[in-house]
Amino acid sequence: MKAAAVQIDIKLFAKERNLDQILKRMDEAAGAGAKLAVFPECALSGYCFVSLEEAAPWAEEIPGPSTEKILAAARELDCTVVVGLLERAGGHIFNSAAVITPQGILGTYRKLHLPCIGVDWHTQPGDTPFPVFATPHGKIGISICYDCSFPESGRILKLNGAQILAIPTNWPAGSDTWLHTPPVRAIENHMYVIACDRVGEERGFRFAGHSQIVDCSGTKLVEAGETEETIIYAEIDPATADCNHVIREPGKWEFDRIAARRPEMYGALTRLPNAS
Repeated sequence: MKAAAVQIDIKLFAKERNLDQILKRMDEAAGAGAKLAVFPECALSGYCFVSLEEAAPWAEEIPGPSTEKILAAARELDCTVVVGLLERAGGHIFNSAAVITPQGILGTYRKLHLPCIGVDWHTQPGDTPFPVFATPHGKIGISICYDCSFPESGRILKLNGAQILAIPTNWPAGSDTWLHTPPVRAIENHMYVIACDRVGEERGFRFAGHSQIVDCSGTKLVEAGETEETIIYAEIDPATADCNHVIREPGKWEFDRIAARRPEMYGALTRLPNAS
């Protein structure tokens, strides 16, 4: 199966323009044979809002006008997309990613870990921990940007059956997360990683680019540059992620990073900060 990461420039206060970009790039990716396309974090809205009041008008309920248009395109093109947006739900605004397939809008993942930057100063932390979306094009888990700095996120998604970790992100220039984190998340969990960053500049923040698709061994299959709008593609086989027993040399060099886990030794991972 061909997968794509769609590295684009996103504009603040320009949702219709951004949506048009998304629809055009979906058509381009599907025309090249991609069945799965991942877009950046906040691809519809932009990211560098200075207050909740400024961000709120650019948020949508899901389903909503934009996701319905993306759904219509997904049906026509027979592809699955992961796209970042601001979601309005239950009186709150979340930094979310919607998973949209030819069969419908499967749902959203809401960013759990919020750094002190951009719209994340003002959004609500996610309340739907670690869903895995069973799409026609693989079982997909999501980490949005800063989420992927927490290895627990990728591991829980793997244990819940994810074959592909999609990372819609807005990595700022100067961050080296793009260099290290996607390959590590891939190899430690034996899963594909599709990390999609943006390019360009917004309110003084320049974005790092370097979108990439990584296989289960941590090998970067393809990587974009720092400045150009582009779509990168790679052939992936999601079922490969289910075969956790890796044999490098039979009887001499074999390992399974999932079967070898020792959960009874990991109590500190779930201990609350002030717990004894």
